Amino acid sequence: MSKDLAAPLSPSTHLAGLSATGLSVWLRSAGIILAGSALVAVCARVAVPLYFTPVPLSLAPFAVLLLGLLLRPGLAAATLGAYLVEGALGLPVFAPTPLAPGGLAHLLGPTGGYLLSYPLAAGLIAFLVRRSNRGFVPAALTAAAGSLVILFCGALWLTGITHSSAQSVFTLAVLPFLPGDALKVVAAAALSAGWVRFRHRSA
Repeated sequence: MSKDLAAPLSPSTHLAGLSATGLSVWLRSAGIILAGSALVAVCARVAVPLYFTPVPLSLAPFAVLLLGLLLRPGLAAATLGAYLVEGALGLPVFAPTPLAPGGLAHLLGPTGGYLLSYPLAAGLIAFLVRRSNRGFVPAALTAAAGSLVILFCGALWLTGITHSSAQSVFTLAVLPFLPGDALKVVAAAALSAGWVRFRHRSA
């Protein structure tokens, strides 16, 4: 073996390797955060206003559930946190509603509770699903828990800003969304379980 190959790496070379690895990990995480927040933004724009409630039907919760099932807890929460920052800065990433023009005012409007719960819900889903076999049923149960967190926070927020009764808020902020949220839970769990099976087969 030559002296060059047998000689240990110098400290500077070792540090350079660690720096390159750290930069690669950081860039990958940043790319995932940007792509994930973009996914939520695209899904949020798919929205249907409801005449009897200030909260529209939106695909954004589906993206939140899916990201929670696919990403690590910290990365999932960071992705949704970045999404909220983008919206607060005025980027058109929130679901369009007549009562909230966008930006920070949107976060303080009727749908603010739902939006602010996204990082918590995604992080919780990611935390719980990694303590299961990540099959369809555990993924669906975990996504359902995250969906309930979103609905609860949304209802609690709406109660605070409208001073309505609990029954009224349940009718406006929870009940209309249960069927659609059930479909979102099933779809997110199916995609997540399929991705996990694909990765296991490819490994």
